[in-house]
Amino acid sequence: MNRLLAALPPEEMEVLRPDVEEVSLTFKQHLYEAERPIESVYFLHQGVASLLTDLEDGTSIEVATVGPEGMVGLSVFLDHSLIAGRAFIQVPGEGSQIETAAFRRALGHTPCLHRLLSRYTLALLNQLAQNSACNRAHAIEQRLARWLLMTQDRVHSATFPLTQEFMAQMLGASRPTVSIAASILMKAGLISYVRGNITVTDRPGLEAAACECYGVIRRQFERVLGDG
Repeated sequence: MNRLLAALPPEEMEVLRPDVEEVSLTFKQHLYEAERPIESVYFLHQGVASLLTDLEDGTSIEVATVGPEGMVGLSVFLDHSLIAGRAFIQVPGEGSQIETAAFRRALGHTPCLHRLLSRYTLALLNQLAQNSACNRAHAIEQRLARWLLMTQDRVHSATFPLTQEFMAQMLGASRPTVSIAASILMKAGLISYVRGNITVTDRPGLEAAACECYGVIRRQFERVLGDG
């Protein structure tokens, strides 16, 4: 269940319910595009969405991820339907979809949701800031370990689909560099990688291999969202 929706009182869920559509979210499904109106917001129950920034040279860099702890389409909550980046599904799952117009109408009758989304906005900004610092300060194998841990937290499974193409995209690195980083983790017995699927084989070891940013980001979300 999505963490934000699960924290709502029953009367607010009743406000949302007529406009909620339960959907399957497929691999590479685009949720919104850069500089185009956001047609729907999504509350993921399972899976991971990637928020990307596209550069002029064609490079796409992941700036943040969203799982069952949050909402995709946060700019709609901030009263803006256009955004410079884009979002797509990186790890498939399930979610609740609400059209933008209906979501905006519901916000006026759901004060708890409004409060939770304000807190989630802060948590996401914290993630963006920590990711920026991490990308400058830490080795790529540490950053890869952090990302894999965050993904496992969101999919609730030790095994999940992840190609080297996406690993390079999320880390802002070349595929050969990512291959070296993944090999370091595999040789240490922390993960296995077979046919586009990652398996975390030693969770405590992977946590030890990650930089401190994993713990910082996780604690920030717990602190901001933990008390509902």
